[in-house]
Amino acid sequence: MAVQWTEELSTGVEEIDDQHKEMFKWTEGLLDACRQRRGRQVAGDVIRFLEEYAITHFATEEKYMFEHGYAGFRDHQAEHIEFMKNLFRIKKQLEAEGPGVQVVVLTNITVIDWLSRHIRKVDAAMGAFLKTKLSIKGGVHDEESSACCI
Repeated sequence: MAVQWTEELSTGVEEIDDQHKEMFKWTEGLLDACRQRRGRQVAGDVIRFLEEYAITHFATEEKYMFEHGYAGFRDHQAEHIEFMKNLFRIKKQLEAEGPGVQVVVLTNITVIDWLSRHIRKVDAAMGAFLKTKLSIKGGVHDEESSACCI
């Protein structure tokens, strides 16, 4: 199963889209490693990356939502918290058991579900909202053109 970025996943906010692309890249790397029977070797690296990167990424999304008064902010934030809880459980299991098949499978399921469900639905709704609040030119947030002239 390939997990690849496509333009239909774009939120229209370049910073968020670039971060999503990085998450897709790492997830595809894990899937490639699993196909080559090296999933155990890379699972720990992927979990460490996601743990650090997700904090940065979620802060970016939450900043945009908060600054622009997104009504779905709390529900969206709750999904971020749930993802981090799931990632923490996987990390604890990895530390306790090592990078076994179960950890690799659980990592795949958690991350692939996140990419397919959260980005495609929850982030898409956020992106549609942000497009109404920001001036987007080719996916780049242009603060000056969104300012009102008096």
